[in-house]
Amino acid sequence: MVFASLTFLALFLPLSLVTYALANTQGTRNALLTAFSLLFYAWGEPVWISLLLLSSLSDWTAALVIDRWRGRRAATVALVVSLALNLLLLGSFKYADLITATTNALTGLSLRSPGFSLPVGISFYTFQTISYVVDVWRGDVRAQPRFDKFLLFVSLFHQLVAGPIVRYADVAHDIDHRVVTRSGLLEGASRFCVGLGKKVLLANVAGELVARHLDGDLTALPAAHAWFGLAMYTLQIYFDFSGYSDMAIGMGRMIGFHYLENFDHPYAARSVTDFWRRWHISLGSFFRDYVYIPLGGKHRHPTRNLFVVWGLTGLWHGASWNFVLWGLFHGALIALERLFVRRALERLPRALQHAWLLLVVVVGWALFYFTDLHRLRLFFAAAAGLAPGPLAPEALATTLTTHATWLVVAALLCTPLPGRAVDAARAALRQRRGVATDAVVTAVVDVLLLLLAVALLVGRTYNPFLYFRF
Repeated sequence: MVFASLTFLALFLPLSLVTYALANTQGTRNALLTAFSLLFYAWGEPVWISLLLLSSLSDWTAALVIDRWRGRRAATVALVVSLALNLLLLGSFKYADLITATTNALTGLSLRSPGFSLPVGISFYTFQTISYVVDVWRGDVRAQPRFDKFLLFVSLFHQLVAGPIVRYADVAHDIDHRVVTRSGLLEGASRFCVGLGKKVLLANVAGELVARHLDGDLTALPAAHAWFGLAMYTLQIYFDFSGYSDMAIGMGRMIGFHYLENFDHPYAARSVTDFWRRWHISLGSFFRDYVYIPLGGKHRHPTRNLFVVWGLTGLWHGASWNFVLWGLFHGALIALERLFVRRALERLPRALQHAWLLLVVVVGWALFYFTDLHRLRLFFAAAAGLAPGPLAPEALATTLTTHATWLVVAALLCTPLPGRAVDAARAALRQRRGVATDAVVTAVVDVLLLLLAVALLVGRTYNPFLYFRF
């Protein structure tokens, strides 16, 4: 089940909120939320509930052992076993086919691929439980003595399959002491509607344009069409991913959970380093705190550590070598900025800094999109104008004309400007007409967004889920 589906919007979410509101104790609310979360996860493939429960039980047990025997050999063994089991499960179910195919290609063997189907969200919840065990080992948090509360942390359906990656320390208080407030409910509902609008009204439209331009015969793809398709993918992946994060944060806020932000207008950045402070913030902070700094950070082998982190970042996104190339590409850009061009970039006008960032990020999305390296080479040939196909400028002109308003709106919504304008307008409205009027106007806008998104979901079959491979 996905958030941007009629089943979720018309049945699952309302039912979960109503039953949650009727519960009269925190323990009952936790039990209901866990039950709904497991139902949500089991909706597509119930068998993978067993993997989620196994991972949760093993890490919960390991953390108790670490907390009980801190400083002794048993604690070290528990940490090593926990990390090994997590990486083994992730490697087996996500990367076994890649490892087998690569081994066959390098050795000439004909090993049979296991052919496991990928459990949705395995990378997200594996990283969450790893961070929990390591934080207990470091003494940053105490081990949760109750398995039911730990399972709630791991399985929360808001962020289980598409993030953000939530650390136990950030929600430990909310698990026991969260309170539903009128302001939190309204703010959360509004955030959810904004995220749904991003997904359905922007990401899905961009995705259709991407498929039209990049999924066909690349040998006949004109250069202008190649760049346009890639630009549309740049919009699709941002609005899809940030939209899901908005929906997750909003649903959590409605019932008293406070998830950290995951995006901060990354396309408004002026360097690749700045971009990665704004894009998928929870993933970046995970690799920083649990890989980069333990390896030595900037103080010991910084370039090696940088490339290790970015190779792993790419691999996290999918079991294909193109993702590793994408990660190393960004690592190389960050190294280039640190070692050679940072001061030169800072002296450039802001517009040129933005142009540099957008150019390299958009090129990088080609590495991310094409899992087939042969098609990736064909795409770059087309983008360079080497495809023998016809130019067909009239087809692209028609697309641009048809979607002109949508393109302008989408481009603006990648920047902080609309948000600032809305905040200023709401402040002025509250000052002139009062808080109640502002709340009514906000609610009307949210309802319109919701209705428009639902209408499009009813009328269209194109509604991709980009996180199946994560």
